[in-house]
Amino acid sequence: MSWLAAAATGVNPESTQQAIGYPTLFVLVLLGALVPVVPTGALVSSAAVVAFHQTAPFALALVFVTASTAAFLGDMALYWLGRRGMKSKNGSRWLEAIRSRAPEDRLGQAQEKLAGHGVAVLVLSRLVPAGRIPVMLACLMAKWPMRRFARGNLPACLAWAVTYQLIGILGGSLFKEPWEGVVAAVALTVVLGAAPSVWKRVRSAR
Repeated sequence: MSWLAAAATGVNPESTQQAIGYPTLFVLVLLGALVPVVPTGALVSSAAVVAFHQTAPFALALVFVTASTAAFLGDMALYWLGRRGMKSKNGSRWLEAIRSRAPEDRLGQAQEKLAGHGVAVLVLSRLVPAGRIPVMLACLMAKWPMRRFARGNLPACLAWAVTYQLIGILGGSLFKEPWEGVVAAVALTVVLGAAPSVWKRVRSAR
């Protein structure tokens, strides 16, 4: 990513951001929403680290707007594709991709929580590692219209962007060099993402 490359090579990150950074962040977060293999949380945290060290006004605000907008649009596009698959007799590869990333146990939990708490579950689902797709599939199976899903997804994306940006700000405040903060932010993001799986394995072993 341009921010990380700029920090590592000594190139002025502010000029790099103006030319490439925000569009790159937007495209990668959008892609990560559609294809949930891109580490979008780490990208946002890394961008926030570099923005924290910049002198340009509103750098952090631009990271927030870029990340949250891309996440929202990506989620809405994926939900729309999922709805098309639900209406089709033969389904679709997008719907199958969503189903393949929603194990039965997680889907069952998501359906129960969605029935009990509604839109609030969407907000929490984006903050829980691997929680977004099962809840999205639960919404599809409950036949939520696009407008209802959008009402819950908007605050979810805003909360998600704020959370990972705060991780980046924390990493940036602890180190003088941007690249050190990027490494710390990425490491913290990876740890937070892996923690639920590790805890689940520990409980199963017991």
